[in-house]
Amino acid sequence: MTKFNDTLLRAARGEQVDHTPVWFMRQAGRSQPEYRKIKEKYSLEQITHEPELCAYVTRLPVENYNVDAAILYKDIVTPLVGIGVDVKIKNGVGPVISNPIRTVQDVANLGDLSPEDDVPFVLDTIKLLTTEQLNVPLIGFAGAPFTLASYMIEGGPSKSYNKTKAFMVSEPQAWFALMDKLADMIIVYIKAQVKAGAKAIQIFDSWVGALNVADYRIFIKPVMTRIFTELRETGVPLITFGVGASHLAMEWHDLPVDVVGIDWRLSIEEARAKGLTKPLMGNLDPSYLIGDWAEIEKRAKIIVEQGVAQPGHIFNLGHGVFPEVDPDTLKRLTSFVHEYSKELIAAKSN
Repeated sequence: MTKFNDTLLRAARGEQVDHTPVWFMRQAGRSQPEYRKIKEKYSLEQITHEPELCAYVTRLPVENYNVDAAILYKDIVTPLVGIGVDVKIKNGVGPVISNPIRTVQDVANLGDLSPEDDVPFVLDTIKLLTTEQLNVPLIGFAGAPFTLASYMIEGGPSKSYNKTKAFMVSEPQAWFALMDKLADMIIVYIKAQVKAGAKAIQIFDSWVGALNVADYRIFIKPVMTRIFTELRETGVPLITFGVGASHLAMEWHDLPVDVVGIDWRLSIEEARAKGLTKPLMGNLDPSYLIGDWAEIEKRAKIIVEQGVAQPGHIFNLGHGVFPEVDPDTLKRLTSFVHEYSKELIAAKSN
């Protein structure tokens, strides 16, 4: 068996590495021809419920791109079914919920997650990957309370989160009850993923950038602090990430997390100047991936240079890979980041 590559874990803890580790959000899936072939026969739900198939989709980017981590292939709404949310993933739309949250009673009606009973297929996939198939860390993940709540209140994806924010400020009792319910679910779910073999965890608060700092501190930060405090017991690196949320970066830095994920709106240099001393993850704009290679390399170079200025950088995109991206570009980018960072780190240590 190939030696286990723990570069990402060391970078996440701010330790010295010989190259900058790389992985890409949404690296498994839509841009891969092998995945598209599978999708002709199986839905996303069917793939995630078949451990052998799901493990194959999860490990494919590691084999194809030589990235330093795999991320479990599944959707952030996967565990919601276990607590009584009627959610379906519709092609071209995303998660659609037929019993949206409207009152405090709706929150009280939600159940508790039992991962072994409700999502055994997730745990079986993790075990398969981590005991037999991967020589890099598997990143487990969950959606954060705000992002999950936005689907549960809006009834599906939203561009404005109007109903969610109105519910948050107008129904604080119901809001905080929902935050607690989702926190309970996330903690149990993540602990089960780690027990099954996940070596790092990312909490996706994809849409929390819709809030201002004052509201984040009141309505979100306490529940995030609780979640990460309880997950520290797992002993694995904890990553937080959201999109369009540069104004919240220092709030995230305060949380008991190991790594702060940033998108392309905030450079690593600016983040460090603001006082973000923790390891950072990011942050190439994924749009550039369909542009000229010379431009991709130029921008990746800047990110790598800023990242190696102090230990603790994981190269990623500022959001997920999208379908039009050529897999060869991701392979080439991984190779470039590995080689260029290796040169810079070696030069620094001489």
